[in-house]
Amino acid sequence: MLEAESSGGVARVFLNRPEKANALTSGLLSKLTITFEELKGDTALRAVVLAGRGNAFCGGADVNELAALTAQNASDFVSGIHSVCQAIRDLPVPVVARLHGAVIGAGLEIAAACDLRIAAEGTKFAMPEVRLGIPSVVEAALLPRLMGSGRAAWLVLTGEAIDARRAYEWGLVEGIASDLDEEVEEVVKHLLASDREALRIQKGLLRLWEEAPLSGSIAASIEEFAKAYGQGTPSRLRR
Repeated sequence: MLEAESSGGVARVFLNRPEKANALTSGLLSKLTITFEELKGDTALRAVVLAGRGNAFCGGADVNELAALTAQNASDFVSGIHSVCQAIRDLPVPVVARLHGAVIGAGLEIAAACDLRIAAEGTKFAMPEVRLGIPSVVEAALLPRLMGSGRAAWLVLTGEAIDARRAYEWGLVEGIASDLDEEVEEVVKHLLASDREALRIQKGLLRLWEEAPLSGSIAASIEEFAKAYGQGTPSRLRR
């Protein structure tokens, strides 16, 4: 249900349940969390690409498992989605979401937790939980930061799908591609061209900027800038 491979400082993680549009079960969520937590210890890692096999990135949570949940275990299931998203956000290197086909519900929450999102033309995005009688939760809370509160509200209140073009216009994805693999590899190439340590520091600062007050964010940024000179002038600035 999950594949992972790594070479040249880039890890590629694939949801591999194509017969079910990569729908997320508790088992798959657990494997995803473990995979990203293990990647955290790879000091040679520079970037991660998260993708889905088959015709979709992810069709959301497995409907059969959702239907079987009770008041006693529903929070455990949704906490599993959060654990994946947290592991992605805690990873010290950028994660690029390679999106195609359908990006639905929990699949969209996982995509939102990634640092960059590139979508194929024709990709559909939706948060249809309200139509199933449940709210959108956990990392759906990231959507207003990405899209603005009104557009995020439209997604989670109507349950309607938007296409890749609108997702790009609304700020949900950073690029649309006719050749998805080519575009994703171009993004990876840009990431690999950056200084490894500076890239890790920058991701950490991006996380901080989301949550800390402006004054604290600026103070921490100044401190990290000074640390970059801790061993003298950074090598890429030396003449």
